[in-house]
Amino acid sequence: MATHRIGIIGGSGLYHIDGLTKQKWVGVKTPFGQPSDQFLTGKLEGRDMVFLPRHARGHRILPSELNHRANIFGMKKLGVAWIISVSAVGSLQAKYRPRDIVLPDQFVDRTKQALAHTFFGRGIVAHIAFADPVCEELRKLLLRSARACKARVHDGGAYVNMEGPAFSTRAESLTNHRAGYDVIGMTNLGEAKCAREAEIAYATMAMVTDYDCWKMDEAHVTVEMVVENLNRNAEQARRIVRHVLPQIPKEPNWPCHAALKNAILTDKKFWPAKTRRELSLLLGKYF
Repeated sequence: MATHRIGIIGGSGLYHIDGLTKQKWVGVKTPFGQPSDQFLTGKLEGRDMVFLPRHARGHRILPSELNHRANIFGMKKLGVAWIISVSAVGSLQAKYRPRDIVLPDQFVDRTKQALAHTFFGRGIVAHIAFADPVCEELRKLLLRSARACKARVHDGGAYVNMEGPAFSTRAESLTNHRAGYDVIGMTNLGEAKCAREAEIAYATMAMVTDYDCWKMDEAHVTVEMVVENLNRNAEQARRIVRHVLPQIPKEPNWPCHAALKNAILTDKKFWPAKTRRELSLLLGKYF
């Protein structure tokens, strides 16, 4: 029986996972180019793990430079069936304070990179269901673990995905605030879309670092502010990850794990050989 691994994608401030045993950095080739970095494999709390520093060790990759397809494909190639994303976000509402954790259940796409957020095209058309873009089963497990770890955690919310690398203008920030959106970040939407296409359960643990710049009585967001609050919250993120791991099932049988079942429109007889080969990891069980 194949061993199904759990993936962690660490964002700003979370560049390693403490306590990982049998550590080994592994390079993975993908049809979509280079992932952000090598993948760190190992064991934690009795589970097989894969960790990826989203922006590479040393934080060398801009949000808009991230190769989400390569990152998620690499996770899939290493047998990952669940991904927990840890990410820095700005708060768009007063109730989300710096160093709170938000577990979003929705995304708003403010990027211009649709083709970089799908494995499909090049002769094979697929349309995944994305009304509920976060794996609810995994999100609820994270919620229970965050509460057990006494974190200030919020259940649900809409994550606005901007491109950056500049932070929002005040007009943009006020618009998102008035629309009732909850947090803003630069990375997670592409991951969530690719994970759904790869039939990997995906959930975001959004670590609030600032109030963006809509809140006029607060200092507007700076890198210094983000890093300080992330460093103070990183240990809590690690505790929650360690707490949730034993609760994740051993077998991937949630709805996300069959997301492609009714998503592919192109008749198999028209699948180009090259695209079919590139996507065999994803489409093999549907051949």
